[in-house]
Amino acid sequence: MRLVTTVQEDPRSTATEPLGWLRARDGRDGAGEPSLLVSADRFRSVGSTERDIQRATVEPVFVLGVDPGLSRCGYCVLRTDGGTPRAAALGVLRTEASHDVPRRLAELRDDFRSLLDEFAPVSVAVERVLFQVNVRTAMGVGQASGVLMAEAAARGIEVAEYSPNQVKDAVAGHGDADKQQVQRMVQILLDLPAPPSPPDAADAAAVALTHVAFWGPARSGQCCDRASAVIGPVR
Repeated sequence: MRLVTTVQEDPRSTATEPLGWLRARDGRDGAGEPSLLVSADRFRSVGSTERDIQRATVEPVFVLGVDPGLSRCGYCVLRTDGGTPRAAALGVLRTEASHDVPRRLAELRDDFRSLLDEFAPVSVAVERVLFQVNVRTAMGVGQASGVLMAEAAARGIEVAEYSPNQVKDAVAGHGDADKQQVQRMVQILLDLPAPPSPPDAADAAAVALTHVAFWGPARSGQCCDRASAVIGPVR
């Protein structure tokens, strides 16, 4: 079952103004507390002015970020052509816990297919699961991730994986950021009216932003096969 928590804009709308330097509190109050400082320029295409972007007529280019899970699978579709990325769709894919695993995986695949059919992303970015205390949960996440990556690869869509630390580094500026900090930075970077909820949707948006940050809006669908080599070792 596909649930949309936020739709930022019409996918066919034009590029928006740059965000520039952004500062967000790390969730603690009081003078002198540390802040997160992230430059939105890293999410913008290089060598293009706002005038160039406004004059250009381009086809929408989408990147799909995924926070895999069997019960809740977060997704975020970013429009990346032109200027600062904007969310075209943001939400979660849910499956019924009462159903058996094969049926749940099939339902998840069907919902994921509908996203691919609707937006035709140039690349899919997936959060890599490195550690889970709950073995059963880890198995479900791994199964869901495999099904989604296989579906994207079967369509010729390039797939990239990023570790949780890589995602936090890219979006919040450090690998120790908590979920609230990531949600807040996603809200600011995508100019959303409120932090994305549930956290699965925010995590998917952060994964998509990470992919754009490393490759740039114009190149985010060209270099997925070399992502881990350029980004560095998984931590």
